Amino acid sequence: MSLVKSKQRVADHGEVFTPAWLVEAMLDLVKDEADRIDSRFLEPACGSGNFLVQILRRKLAAVDLKFATSKFEKQHYALLALMCLYGIELLADNIAECRSNMLEILADYLAIDESADVYRAASYVLSQNLVHGDALTMRTHDGQPISFAEWGYLGKGKFQRRDFRFDVLTGSAAFSAEGSLFAHLGKHELFTPVKTYPPMTMAELSAKGPEAVEGNAV
Repeated sequence: MSLVKSKQRVADHGEVFTPAWLVEAMLDLVKDEADRIDSRFLEPACGSGNFLVQILRRKLAAVDLKFATSKFEKQHYALLALMCLYGIELLADNIAECRSNMLEILADYLAIDESADVYRAASYVLSQNLVHGDALTMRTHDGQPISFAEWGYLGKGKFQRRDFRFDVLTGSAAFSAEGSLFAHLGKHELFTPVKTYPPMTMAELSAKGPEAVEGNAV
């Protein structure tokens, strides 16, 4: 893969893609986290997904080690692995390619097509987790504050979703610093979701369909 799409994009956006060997070397530095199914990663300039795709591959390998003998558990934990990956990307073609690449990895792993509930649920999750926006301004492409869905697996086919604003999450480290005006606050006061959803099944997520594919739809 070329490390640049065009010289103009490099000039306009500083766009240069990370080579595969360097991606793997960097992920090896955090191997325990990269290989854990429910660890969360955010790539604030995700491009077409060089890092996120490889993290997903590692997480799916962990799913296979634990749940290969149960189709139900394999599908649900594979979806959870995807749910724990997040990205922000300024350029529309890159974010579309990133979503497509990650969906293809999951579909190949589970041997599914677009008719499967897990495929459609994954498509919806990616529309929420991979945001067309600017990580520096913390705004979506249409000027809205970026928010992310925190997904959790409750077991027995049920997923929990809570939404958090990105600017609040990034500011929490400064709030909790020693000597800060907000240092006395507990995590429960800093990490307050802007919205909490009732538990949802894979079929219910699937019913939302491949919608909201542009930007951040929460």
